Amino acid sequence: MKILVTGGAGFIGSNVVDRYIELGHDVVVVDNLYSGKLENLNPKAKFYLLDIRSPEFEKVLEIEKPDVINHHAAQISVPYSVEDPRFDADVNIQGFVNMLEAAKDQGVKKIIFISSGGAIYGEAEEYPTTENYPPKPLSPYAIAKAVSEDFLFFYNHQYGLDYTVLRYANIYGPRQIPHGEAGVVAIFMDRLLAGKKCTLYHFPEDPRGMIRDYCFVGDVVEANVQALDKGSCQAYNIGTGVETKTQDLFEKIYMVMKERVNLPDELAELERKEARAGDLKKSCLDCSKAKKELEWTPAHDLEQGLRKTLDWRLSAK
Repeated sequence: MKILVTGGAGFIGSNVVDRYIELGHDVVVVDNLYSGKLENLNPKAKFYLLDIRSPEFEKVLEIEKPDVINHHAAQISVPYSVEDPRFDADVNIQGFVNMLEAAKDQGVKKIIFISSGGAIYGEAEEYPTTENYPPKPLSPYAIAKAVSEDFLFFYNHQYGLDYTVLRYANIYGPRQIPHGEAGVVAIFMDRLLAGKKCTLYHFPEDPRGMIRDYCFVGDVVEANVQALDKGSCQAYNIGTGVETKTQDLFEKIYMVMKERVNLPDELAELERKEARAGDLKKSCLDCSKAKKELEWTPAHDLEQGLRKTLDWRLSAK
C-alpha cells in the first residue's frame, strides 16, 4: 500500500512512518519542517518539503497516487492557538481542507485524521469520556479539530471519501518536542537534564495539577496501523483510560531519571503557576471502542513508557 504521511518528520508522524515502512508499505512524507526535523525522516520514505496549505500539494498527490493519507501535520499547541487563532485556523482548517480537496480530486481512497481526545471534549461531564460525548471545545486548537471531523463527514457524504478519526490522548515518547498538548513530558525531562527546576500549571482548587491521560507513542503507532483497513467512517479515542495528575507525572519522571542521572535534591521541588488560557482541568478517555473495533489496546503503562522515553533522550544527547 502507498501511504502519504503529512507531518511525517514530526514527533508522532515520524514514528508512524517508521512502522509503516517496517511493515512493507511504500511511504511518502510531506512536511514543511515547521516543527518536524530532518533527522526524524526515515531514509526509505520519499520526502517533499512542502506546506499542506500549498497549491502544490495536489501535484504531489498526482505524482505519487497514494492509497491513503495519514494526516499528522498540524499546529500542535493549545496555548499558542489561543494567542494566535488565525494562524491555528489557517494551518489546521484551511490546510486540512486544501488536503481534502486534493485527495478528492486525485482519487485517494482513505484519510486517517489525527484529532484530539485530549482537547476536543472540553470539560466533559462524562468521565472517562467516550466518543458518544458531543465535542465542547474550549480552545481554537480543539475547535479546529472538531470542525475538521465535520469536514470529513461532508467529504464522505458528498464524494464517498473514506476516513478514520483517531482522537489522541496526551502522547509522549521518543522524538517529542517540548510543545503541544503533552509536551510536559519532554519539558520536564529536558529541564531536569539541564539542572533547572520544573513548573507545574494548576487551577486554584488543586495545586497538584491537571488530570491527563498519557499514552506512549509506540502504542499510538499501532492504532495507526489498525486504522489502515479498519474503522471506516468512525472516530476512536486513543489513550489509556488512566488519569494522572501533573504532580504525579513529575514524580514518576523524577524517580525514573534519578536512577540514571545525578539530579540535585532541590530539583524535586516544583514551581507553581496558574493554569494558562485553554488549559482543561481534567481529561481522560474511555478507549473501549478502539479495543473492540480496531482491536487495539495500549501495551505500556506510564512508567514503562517514561523509561523508554528517557533511554531515547539520553542516547540523543
